[in-house]
Amino acid sequence: MVETLTSIFFIFAVIDPIGSIPVYLEATKEFDNVHKKKIAVRASVIAFLILLFFIVIGQLILEGMKVSLDAFQVSGGVILFLFALTMIFGDGKPQQEKNIITDYKHVTIFPIAIPSIASPGAIMAVVLLTDNHIYNLQQQTITTVLVLVVIALTCLILLAANKLQKSIGDYGITVISKIMGLILASYAVQSILSGISDYFNMVH
Repeated sequence: MVETLTSIFFIFAVIDPIGSIPVYLEATKEFDNVHKKKIAVRASVIAFLILLFFIVIGQLILEGMKVSLDAFQVSGGVILFLFALTMIFGDGKPQQEKNIITDYKHVTIFPIAIPSIASPGAIMAVVLLTDNHIYNLQQQTITTVLVLVVIALTCLILLAANKLQKSIGDYGITVISKIMGLILASYAVQSILSGISDYFNMVH
């Protein structure tokens, strides 16, 4: 029981549903509430499928390519940093343009599903938690269910973010977006620095 709770807290930490809110709000600010809900649900489903893919065959891929967590951290950090810059310096579109946008497939996959929810850290975490050399099939199945639970919770949190946006308005969201962009940029830089630092510590 304790091991299960530890695993779910760890998965929750690496997926970081709360940290996905600013990314979600920024990426969906041009859509109405119906499309926002569709994006939240579909992004969560896609993120789970991505993580499930790596649970099943991720270990074989990473071992074959010899890709380390450090490489994932640096690449994921760079992607998040670039997106954070658009949050900080980007301009909102005119209202008439916002109303005619209906193509939500792009933002559903990037940046919400990946790398916000299914981040490089989350991908590596599920691979480590389902290591074939350490965990049996039953333990790996439990881990998969726990990942699904956290993704479902993430979806609920993103759906609640819609009410937040409605209550504080576009101006409030813009202010929050700028602030969250700064926070996200800081997190991204920290991820890059951690990846580089861990790499050189491992080398030496």
